[in-house]
Amino acid sequence: MTEQQLPAWADPSVSPSDLDAQGVSRRQLMRRAGLFGAAFALGGAATPALAATSHGFGGHDPRLAYLVGDHHVHSVYSHDAKYTFSQQAQAAARYGLDWMVFNEHSNFGHAHYGAALEHKEILKARADNPRQLIFQGLEWYIPAAEHCTVFAAPGPNEVDLLTQFELAYDGKLLGYDKGGAADTDTARNEAHAVKAIKWLAEQRRSGYVDDVLVLANHPLRLGIDSPHEMRNWRDAAPEIMIGMEGAPGAQGAAIPGWRGSTSIRGEYENKPSPQSWAGYPADAYLTYGGFDWATATVGGLWDSMLAEGRLFSITTNSDNHRTVFDTWKNGDWPAGQNFDNTGKLPDPVNTDTPQPGSDFWPGEFSRTHVGVTRYGYRAVMAGLRAGRVWLDHGHLLDGLDVRVKRDCDAGRGVTLGGRLRVRKGEKVTLHVTVTTASRPNPQGILPELAHVDVIQGTVRGRVADRDTWKAPDTKVVQTKDVSGRKGTYTLRIPLTVGHESFYLRLRGSDGNRHGAGYLGASIDPNGPIPHEPGNGDPWADTWFYSNPVFVDVAGA
Repeated sequence: MTEQQLPAWADPSVSPSDLDAQGVSRRQLMRRAGLFGAAFALGGAATPALAATSHGFGGHDPRLAYLVGDHHVHSVYSHDAKYTFSQQAQAAARYGLDWMVFNEHSNFGHAHYGAALEHKEILKARADNPRQLIFQGLEWYIPAAEHCTVFAAPGPNEVDLLTQFELAYDGKLLGYDKGGAADTDTARNEAHAVKAIKWLAEQRRSGYVDDVLVLANHPLRLGIDSPHEMRNWRDAAPEIMIGMEGAPGAQGAAIPGWRGSTSIRGEYENKPSPQSWAGYPADAYLTYGGFDWATATVGGLWDSMLAEGRLFSITTNSDNHRTVFDTWKNGDWPAGQNFDNTGKLPDPVNTDTPQPGSDFWPGEFSRTHVGVTRYGYRAVMAGLRAGRVWLDHGHLLDGLDVRVKRDCDAGRGVTLGGRLRVRKGEKVTLHVTVTTASRPNPQGILPELAHVDVIQGTVRGRVADRDTWKAPDTKVVQTKDVSGRKGTYTLRIPLTVGHESFYLRLRGSDGNRHGAGYLGASIDPNGPIPHEPGNGDPWADTWFYSNPVFVDVAGA
């Protein structure tokens, strides 16, 4: 196999003249973090050196470089997709991805045939694309609920782990799909999902695989991921079940004049069904600025989980099956073959005519940025687990660095996913360093950030009602107008430390489309809003979101 190489922007042997504008920008960010060169040497299978937050007062997290990725990509090994590994990897490279996960849909054809065939192509793809980190994963049909990305670190047992998991725990394969209030098997099915996550945790603890992670996909698309289920998955093994898609793929679904007059970004076009959790309002089935209602609602479901004082990360991705305006179609089946008896679709054929689709290529529109100190597969997974994550649509930003620190400390403070320990009354400052877009995005637009919102919520501890989806003490506490600002700049925002612990998260947009948030203008005066059906140009409504930083007040 070809030796793994650093991404071009991180490789000192690559001349700056060979990089595009964003590559140059990323290298500058890396230099600023003091990680360019030997300090960012390939991490390989070694555990990356991500320093833990101090157990004393304050905190001191390392400087980070951010790797850009997508954990939800499909190929000919999914029954409803169409692209080869080579097509997806080349597209990901074209749009600047450093890491990606092929997570094919679970079914018997995949489990019995496709997974092993896919693994051979994964190995080839890693060799053919040495500057990319390419994971093998599975799109798990959660018993009684929606889908999840499950992926493992490369190693001798990665495909065996995924296949064992698929056959033993997949809701679709087992017929454990029902989860409605009136279904007699709901309790059994929900319990099987928890058992599945615990099983994955045991495989990691035993050393059968070096690492494995789970993320819930498009959680509110069908309204069947109830709040108590999401909490149960997290609590089963929080080091394994680390979060959810804050924004789904299929962001091209509602490009005007393309897919239909009723289309919604993310293909969030559903109504409540007998399988849906009855506590969700009808508006929960829509996207807001392309983001899932659970994430986009300030004081909503995501905040209600964070208000327990526990990390639950968000991501975004392409969910690429069929790219908008692409001209390839599925190939024809040879006589006697189908997905059930092969586990693989025929390779696609170019028609020179645009084909139906809702998706963007990996990295073309949706990007998840993961903070690491070294380069490698386990570094990405460790960064995801630590919550050092921010996301953007439309290449809105080149860089984001967030630190919360006590004014009396000389260190760098605590970053995304971290915890800062303070005393009541101490002076604390939030430092937000933004690097604006350095080049036009794939649509030819030079993105411009209009505002940065600071969202703060009180930490209340474990909830008594595990179906709670509101955090009444969370709201937008400051909005910074950054219109017209270019390059790299830092916002310094003083914070008041009272007697209660709290968390902070960030959000911002191009300023093109906003209004009162779902829970009212007093909570969120200028939040993302739904678009009209069929009129959701994603390039004209782009946002970034960050994971939280927790501030733990002594004695709270």
